[in-house]
Amino acid sequence: MSKPRLQIIVGSTRPGRVGLPVAVWLHDRAAEHGGFDVELVDLAVVNLPIFDEPHHPRLRHYVHPHTKDWSTTIERGDAYVFVLPEYNYSFNAATKNALDYLHQEWQYKPVGFVSYGGLAGGTRAVQAIKQVVTTLKMVPIVESVNVPFVAQFIDDKRADGARFVPNETIEDAATAMLDELEKWAGQLRALREPAIDAVA
Repeated sequence: MSKPRLQIIVGSTRPGRVGLPVAVWLHDRAAEHGGFDVELVDLAVVNLPIFDEPHHPRLRHYVHPHTKDWSTTIERGDAYVFVLPEYNYSFNAATKNALDYLHQEWQYKPVGFVSYGGLAGGTRAVQAIKQVVTTLKMVPIVESVNVPFVAQFIDDKRADGARFVPNETIEDAATAMLDELEKWAGQLRALREPAIDAVA
């Protein structure tokens, strides 16, 4: 059986965001973990407009090319990690919009969170998004990575661009999250694959 595909989704789309170097670090960390095929999905590149489909997403009757492309991208994922900023005690609009575009594509897949911010480390964003992902029948795992005062971990003096430099606590949290995602990805796959009737 092939490795599950883990998609790391960069939630922030604003210029100057620190979410991208955090996500690049996690992408490399997940590749080193060895349990996944890893894909970085950047919502700033995907560039979805505010939800504009005329039909409910559960019907999968998409009319716009950007929606069809987004559906294809998310369909191939077996597990997700959202890299999230905290905006006003919640998660950001681009992430909510991206979730709302689809329905069945998200179902029965585990999801982890890497959040960042000030003192709270983005934890209030994670609490808010859990209500949304469970409604989409995703399975949020307990293990997460929460980065308080994220600026202290950003090395922006490098010639090749800003880099996220985690401490040991953050590294350990990432390992625990990835281990748990790998377990759930394997177990939930059976719920998404049609049952094969035994031949008598």
